[in-house]
Amino acid sequence: MEVASPRRRALLATGLTLAFMLLVALGISDQGWIFSVVTLLIASLALGGLHWIFPHGLMFALGAANGLAIYVSLFVVVGQASFPAAADWSRSVAFLLPVLAFVLACWVRRNDLAAVASAEGGADLRHFPRAVRWLLPTGMIGIVSLSMPINRAGPEWQSLALLLAMAVIAVIGAVSVGHIVRLLVDISAILRQVGRRLQFLAVPVATYVSLFALLSVAFACFYRIADEFSRGEIFVLMGQPGRLSFSDALHFSIVTLSTVGYGDIQPADDGIRLLAAIQMILGQLLLLFGFAEIMRSHGGRRTNDTIPRA
Repeated sequence: MEVASPRRRALLATGLTLAFMLLVALGISDQGWIFSVVTLLIASLALGGLHWIFPHGLMFALGAANGLAIYVSLFVVVGQASFPAAADWSRSVAFLLPVLAFVLACWVRRNDLAAVASAEGGADLRHFPRAVRWLLPTGMIGIVSLSMPINRAGPEWQSLALLLAMAVIAVIGAVSVGHIVRLLVDISAILRQVGRRLQFLAVPVATYVSLFALLSVAFACFYRIADEFSRGEIFVLMGQPGRLSFSDALHFSIVTLSTVGYGDIQPADDGIRLLAAIQMILGQLLLLFGFAEIMRSHGGRRTNDTIPRA
């Protein structure tokens, strides 16, 4: 099997992380396109700087992108609840402070942290409690921000409070940079292990998806045929009796097989209810089949791993 060159791995890591952060930026576009663009630019520069300081490969880059995405999500949710009237410029600056402080701290301590970031092997969970200790004061700042009536203050005070809270978080991140990098390394090791295990799930996953698609299409045809030849409406669509199109029937079939139950399409005939019940039972059996196949593949992998070499 051809091994990708370091340059190609770096390009792949950069492309995937930027695509992920672009997805996050588009997701938070309700906060304003300026904030989305600023978020994407800051995230791109931060991830590029981290990858330059710690060229640890794809999984480290994805772990860093995941951490940054969680930070963006919490910043948006807590900021909207506690600082809704804060000025746009203050939100951008407040978002930048912890990211900039972390990257600068990584640069200052790059020689010490490079050895940690380049370590091979699995995740070492013995120091995990120490690695996440910085989350406690950071979480307390979020709790205080949500508990205090800051959202009742004027825009100037909200902007000032937001900047102060994020400045404290920036200091915590800079002081705890070693623990955070160690946590990112552990996450990348876990992602590598998951990636190795996924290859053993390819066959059961493909089989499950194929059977799921087969049952979904077959029952969609059953529903459509039954609706076509019935004298009256046997389905209720958005609260009104109506006829199903094939796309409606396929949607109802997938929802029924997965037992989600959105409620936008409902059976209004005893025969259709019985048919839907049969599909639900088949969906549960399919789930059990998929679980059994995954366990069988896992058992086969362990058996192969324990076979002594000649």
